[in-house]
Amino acid sequence: MNIKGSTVLLTGASGGIGNALARALAARGAHLVVTGRRADALKQLETSLGARPLVADLSDREAVEDLAERAGPVDILVANAALPSSGPLLDYTSRQIDRSLDVNLRAPLLLSRLLAPRMVAAGRGHLVMIGSISGRTSSPSASLYSAAKFGLRGFAHSLRQDLHGTGVGVSLVQPGFVRDAGMFADTGATPPAGIRTVSPEQVAASALRAIERNRAEVNVAPLELRLGSAIGGLFPTLAAAAQRGASPASLVQQIAQAQRHQR
Repeated sequence: MNIKGSTVLLTGASGGIGNALARALAARGAHLVVTGRRADALKQLETSLGARPLVADLSDREAVEDLAERAGPVDILVANAALPSSGPLLDYTSRQIDRSLDVNLRAPLLLSRLLAPRMVAAGRGHLVMIGSISGRTSSPSASLYSAAKFGLRGFAHSLRQDLHGTGVGVSLVQPGFVRDAGMFADTGATPPAGIRTVSPEQVAASALRAIERNRAEVNVAPLELRLGSAIGGLFPTLAAAAQRGASPASLVQQIAQAQRHQR
């Protein structure tokens, strides 16, 4: 699909990956509608890129429907917004669980449902889900996050089949560890020795390729992580043992504690 001249709704635009996505889409000639909770960050995108800002909290179920209505006709959805949701499930309240699943899973599903009919009627459009390698294989202290990302992966692939032949594509983009954004940038934690990372710009470039080439799934990670996650999906017990050795408990706890305020 040609991005130039298309109207794109980008969620989670105020974060590091969201900012890179916004700039990459604008450089391709997209008409941007950007959303997030931080009005100041959206204002910067309005000033620098000419994007139309719409403040919205995707943990509010009514706000999701309101966002779809305010956005107006959209050709491309890039569902990027996410909460980190790190830490043991037993540390979460029921309200925090709902909030995590509402943002990480329910919001992209509902936005797809609300925006896709017009795309189908027009015979063109694209839905992009920004998932995670955590949607391919699980990891310690991330059960809630993985639940959403596994669900998002299944949703994207099934919806792609449902929309086959309509002119509307569906893509899943799954980053690995991202530097200058995400959990390491947010928490100050250092990736384990030997773990390579990718940049927000690499994630954005992969998302654009997914749209333009109608790719089903793009995994944005070094080869060893892509292979490891694929093997982990087939042999979860082996993957769990390997991850316990690669990720010290102190590092996992540091990340969870630093992200606690985002629950």
